Amino acid sequence: MGLTPSDVINAIKGQSQEVTAGQVGMPPTPAGTNFQYTVNIQGRLNDVPDYENIIVKVDNQDGGRILRVRDIGRVELGAQSYSKTFMLDNKPATGIAIFQLPDANALDVAAAVKAKMDELQTSFPEGVAYTVPFDTTLFVSASIGEVYKTLYEAGILVLVVIILFLQDWRATLVPATTVPVTIIGAFAAMAAMGFTINLSTLFALILAIGIVVDDAIVIVEGVARHIEEGMEGQPAAEKAMDELFGPVIGITLVLMSVFLPASFIPGLTGEMFKQFALVIAATAFISAINAATLKPTQCALWLRKPTPPEKRNVVYRGFNAIYDRCERGYTALISRMVHVSGLMVLVALALIALAGYGLTRVPTSFLPIEDQGYVVLAVQLPDGASTERTQAIVERASDIAQKTPGVKVVLGITGISALDNNATLSSAGVLYVTFDDWSVREEHQGQDLLSIYTHLNKELGQIQEASIAVLVPPAIQGIGNAAGFTMQPQIRDGNFDYVLLDRVANAIIDKGEAQSSLSHLSTSFRVGAPQLQVDVNRIKAETLGITVNQVFTAVSTYVGSAYVTQINKFGNVFQVYAQAEAKSRISPEDLNNLKVKASNGTMVPLGTLIDIRVMPGAPLISLYNLYPTATIVGTNAPGFSSGQALSVMEQ
Repeated sequence: MGLTPSDVINAIKGQSQEVTAGQVGMPPTPAGTNFQYTVNIQGRLNDVPDYENIIVKVDNQDGGRILRVRDIGRVELGAQSYSKTFMLDNKPATGIAIFQLPDANALDVAAAVKAKMDELQTSFPEGVAYTVPFDTTLFVSASIGEVYKTLYEAGILVLVVIILFLQDWRATLVPATTVPVTIIGAFAAMAAMGFTINLSTLFALILAIGIVVDDAIVIVEGVARHIEEGMEGQPAAEKAMDELFGPVIGITLVLMSVFLPASFIPGLTGEMFKQFALVIAATAFISAINAATLKPTQCALWLRKPTPPEKRNVVYRGFNAIYDRCERGYTALISRMVHVSGLMVLVALALIALAGYGLTRVPTSFLPIEDQGYVVLAVQLPDGASTERTQAIVERASDIAQKTPGVKVVLGITGISALDNNATLSSAGVLYVTFDDWSVREEHQGQDLLSIYTHLNKELGQIQEASIAVLVPPAIQGIGNAAGFTMQPQIRDGNFDYVLLDRVANAIIDKGEAQSSLSHLSTSFRVGAPQLQVDVNRIKAETLGITVNQVFTAVSTYVGSAYVTQINKFGNVFQVYAQAEAKSRISPEDLNNLKVKASNGTMVPLGTLIDIRVMPGAPLISLYNLYPTATIVGTNAPGFSSGQALSVMEQ
């Protein structure tokens, strides 16, 4: 037919384009023009039949025969890309990834998304539904729920301890009211500092519950002692405050000086402890104000002369009997220690030295691994594997994961590499394995994170055609792709020697695997992926009247697809691409059968102009700080901390 890809593309572009035709009668016009019309022309085509009927060529030598797109190709409304596939429990699905903005609250975003999806679901076609198979906010909600539970338990425990030791319900009310007053003040301070209710601030409140009652108990004990001596409530409170105001303020300042420096720690660690430290400091400050103002007033109004110990109930008498014996033993011990104070000083110095030594010897780590309700499976087939082969392995891995006790749902994605920041790669895939709710798994043995992790590693090891890594999510979302560590050897001299980079990365892994403190070392960087190197005989091409650009256009259009124009569909703008039929681009030999037009009009096979060689190469090149890098991932072995693993990797 004498047609090239450029001929078809130009025909489509020429007959499907957005046209602004203007208006008839638009000023400036002669006087007496009474009407003004907008001219509409159907320029852009939007339906499959319209594109099928686009005229590509008219053969005047053959009776004006018209050649249309449908005569030389096929038009379909399909996906923009077929490089990825989504499967939910091995059933076809499509995925929408939603990420919060830096200043957004994750729980608010999750609630808003679910509310919007419930609203949109009413307009879904019959048989179409949605689900949220992967939601990282579930762990946040569960964690906050546990913290709330601990907060309540801590409050109750504090009240029980106060009742046991003060043994007077009137005296108990004074420190008991400190807890809600101080927590309300803490929330006000959090709002003033722009903090939210999160794990750090709630943990600070848990600790603060036990701290804030100290000042109130000291005030109550002081006032109660003066009342026992015969004073009335108000004079007793005034005298007690004369004695205790300084110590209360001193205790508060010392407490604040302990926690405030943590808010000035630089880096990520400082950001993590900043809210925790400031909330405790603010709570202690509010507690001191409360103890110095409200508590004396409450003591003056509420406290009465206490009941003699012998007349208290059996619970108090039994507690006092045990406590008195402990107190006598403690007093005797302290008395003996005072008599050998010199020895005690030496013991104290030895303990301080031992603590310093232990501090240097105890392994360090960033944050412990937690059960966040899911794991990630990173699938890697041999280099050059097709998407079809990868999908088959992903489906097998999904079947194994679904049969694992404690697993709720499995989301499988073919065509992306989890170890390369989710870059597109035909030989890689990823599965997000979501567990049942924590409350459900707690009722069954063998459904904790470690058990599921061990089971998956064992079962997935039966798949010999691919390497499948079970990745535990990082302690903080967004910091890495998985728990463990990452090392980034780089090329910084500008030579782009990827073979050398691969050699260095594998040498580091080989040395690391010999260390007992390291485990699961691997790298996603490879330089042995089969690639086709096409060499164009430029002299021969020019001799035949074929430009090198024609060769480039033919190869890129047939094999890689070429953007042509746009269509308007469903209220959105989509793109139109031209590409060779699938059966014409299966093997490397198909490139030789492609044809380009010479200057004399003859069609020349590309096989006469190009040489094709299979060469190894890197399928993906990652950059770290703008330098080519090979990402090495690993974890600390059982019995070793992440700090020890990092130290060994640095060596």
